[in-house]
Order: sequence, then C-alpha cells, then structure tokens
Amino acid sequence: MPLSKEKLEELTMTARKVRRHIIEMTAEAGSGHPGGSLSAADILVALYFHEMKVDPKNPHWPERDRFVLSKGHAAPVLYAVLAEKGFFPKEELKTLRKINSILQGHPDMKKTPGVDMTTGSLGQGLSAANGMALAGKLDGKDYRVYVLLGDGELEEGQVWEAAMAAAHYKLDNLTAFVDYNGLQIDGPIVEVMSPEVIQEKFRAFGWHVIDVNGHDFEDIVRAIEEAKETKGKPTVIVARTVKGKGVPFMENQVDWHGKAPSREQAEEALKGL
Repeated sequence: MPLSKEKLEELTMTARKVRRHIIEMTAEAGSGHPGGSLSAADILVALYFHEMKVDPKNPHWPERDRFVLSKGHAAPVLYAVLAEKGFFPKEELKTLRKINSILQGHPDMKKTPGVDMTTGSLGQGLSAANGMALAGKLDGKDYRVYVLLGDGELEEGQVWEAAMAAAHYKLDNLTAFVDYNGLQIDGPIVEVMSPEVIQEKFRAFGWHVIDVNGHDFEDIVRAIEEAKETKGKPTVIVARTVKGKGVPFMENQVDWHGKAPSREQAEEALKGL
C-alpha cells in the first residue's frame, strides 16, 4: 500500500529532525560518526515511524519488533530516532559520549532504553539478530527482527557465517538492511576489501534480495512489505545511500566517517537542514 502524502511528509520531516540531532550531538561531543549516521537516517525513520511495533513506555515489551544496529559506530542515528520516538528525553542527546551518559559511543542495551542489542565490534550484529529471530520462531511469536549492516562491515567473515545460518534456519521473520554508501573508514569499499557484488553474494547464501534507494521512503516501505511477504528465507534490502546525506559538504566524503563537525561547521550544516 503506497504511503499517503501526509505520511510521506511526516517521515521526511522526522528524518530532517534526526539529521539535525546527529549534527548537534556529534558537534557537542566533539567526536562520533556523522557520515554513516546520516546515510542510515531514512532507513531507521521508516522502520521506527512507519513499520515497527514498539512501545516507548515499555521498551522491553515481549511482543515488540526488534532492531539491531550492527554498524554500532552509527549510534547517533539510533539515539536520535529513539529520542524522537519518545524512549527518552531529547535533552539526553546533548550528553553523547560524556561521562555518566546513557548514550555511549556505541549502543549499550543495559544503559539506553529502546536499544535491543549492545553493538560496536563490527560483524556480530547479524548473529545476534539471528538468535532473536530463531527465538521468536521457537516461541511461536510473530515479532519481526531488523538489522542494519554497513557495506564495509561485510568484509567481516562472521557476517557470512551468520548469513549462511539465517538461510539454513529459514528465518523469514528476519530482514537485514545494508547501508550501501560505498565508503568506509579507510576509503572506498572497492579499494579496501571489496565485498561486491553484494546482492549476488546474498543470493548465493540463500537470501531473498531487494535493491532500493535508501533515501526514498516509498521504495524502503515497499521493500519492507515484500520482505514480510517472503516465506521460507530471510530477506536483505540493499539500500543505496549517500554517506553524509543531507549535508552538502559531508556528502560522499570519507573524511566524515568518524570526525565530528566544529561549531562553525555544525551551524553551516544545520542551516542546510
């Protein structure tokens, strides 16, 4: 079912707020990962503000859908989305990476309401998501599990062990997203340790594969619906994105993988947003 004009406008405005939070948080902290947080913003907004069953007043609701941020360094986008959704006050965003903050440099399920899995060491998130999805099947639950991987993260061998296991156990309640922005900390993924062709690799591992524009809400939502209708195998949605999306001087610039903007740069970015 296509998105209504009102829903599309709501998602677009929410994504803009999330991107503003990302800039403000990392500038205030003086550290963090804005580039890959900005590229993933639309994916997380589509999940949390259109698709997923969650209850901010009851973060551990047993029937909730689960989300695992495997590329844990993009924690700012998850925190921004959770704050906008009401899991914790937006004022907390200013404490990112500070002593005694509930918002660590990487997601911590013991400290942050709404975080379903502690992540940070790349390559491990899909394995955790597999466990959640398999548990749901064994328990006869109808919740779904979503996981976001980075494209550079696909260079980790554990990802492919987990991909093989997900297909083996026919985890059709599992949907993975790949934030395919083409850049990682050391440069273009094709030059560092190319995981391409990403789509064909997942097909070979027994997954249903969907290609989308990772900044087009209608495209993302259509793919999520197709994943829900796919039975007998897990689905991966390969989302083509732009690193630093929404901030012109950050877009497609590898330098902004793990560098926070200065106060002046943040002001310039916020004006553009």
